Amino acid sequence: MSEQNTVGAISQAIETARDSALQAIKSASDLDALRALGVELNKKESQLNSFKSDMGKLSSVEDKRTIGQLLNAAATLISTAIETRTGEFTELEISNRIARESLDLTELLTQRRRGHSHIVTQATQRLEDVFVGLGFQIAEGPEVETDFNNFEALNMPKSHPARSEFDTMFLEYGEPGSVLLRTHTSPVQIRVMKSWKPPIYAIMPGRVFRRDTPDATHMPVFHQIEGLVVDRGITFAHLAGTIEAFTKAFFGDDFSSRLRPSFFPFTEPSAEFDIRRADGEWIELGGCGMVHPNVLRSGGIDPEEFTGFAFGFGIDRMAKERHKVGDIREMYTNDLRFLRQF
Repeated sequence: MSEQNTVGAISQAIETARDSALQAIKSASDLDALRALGVELNKKESQLNSFKSDMGKLSSVEDKRTIGQLLNAAATLISTAIETRTGEFTELEISNRIARESLDLTELLTQRRRGHSHIVTQATQRLEDVFVGLGFQIAEGPEVETDFNNFEALNMPKSHPARSEFDTMFLEYGEPGSVLLRTHTSPVQIRVMKSWKPPIYAIMPGRVFRRDTPDATHMPVFHQIEGLVVDRGITFAHLAGTIEAFTKAFFGDDFSSRLRPSFFPFTEPSAEFDIRRADGEWIELGGCGMVHPNVLRSGGIDPEEFTGFAFGFGIDRMAKERHKVGDIREMYTNDLRFLRQF
């Protein structure tokens, strides 16, 4: 066979291999199949690449250039076809995902829909209503606090070991370690004592921050509600009576409460309080105790004239227990399928 005939045969074979590859790319069923095809076409022993060795059989430089140009053109066409098909599969995958995860947000005039408060907001509002009914006022404070109000005024100096339990997030503001995201709503008690004159009957709901790893029962950002009573002649019996009155007002007459000895730097004596459900099961709810004299002094109140008690618990946990939510993280995923249940 003459060299001219050989060049013609190789050229025809290249075109046939090119067309076969383009048809295979067009017929690929999905992105994975296309990627596998691309790997096969790029192998050294693939049909197109095998023609490169045939160029060595040609003696004419011009013939070699002709075959080389044909191979380069075929490779460019195949590469472009793979890129175009990849884009088509990617767009199709995005479209399918949008269709799967789409939510109908259309507002229909014939069917009016109203939103409602979040499950934690509902719990907060209900708690506020109960305590206002018991004679308490609502107080609020900033979420960015001073180290003094958050710790030292609450009988926790810098050397106090209890401070490590809060795993605080400090801010780069002012003196190092002097400003932080509050770890509890207790600093509002200090602000209330400094600005209100006794008698004080107040609750402090709000958001708090700790360096916690999210899991089924913990979040780094959560909500607390605390109560503070300061008046003449306040005793531990008043605290126990208030906890019992709250338990029945919030949960119902079938529920009761109990106090267990505990320790907190800002109260003395201190206690944990539990509630008993109608089925007899006890659930730990929060902490409480008589306000420590040092805390009263930090708030500008004379402990020789006034006494008081304080209590606090997590609102998120209340909502979780009340609605039997298995994982507290579900309350903050903004999944409408979950939120519409409440």
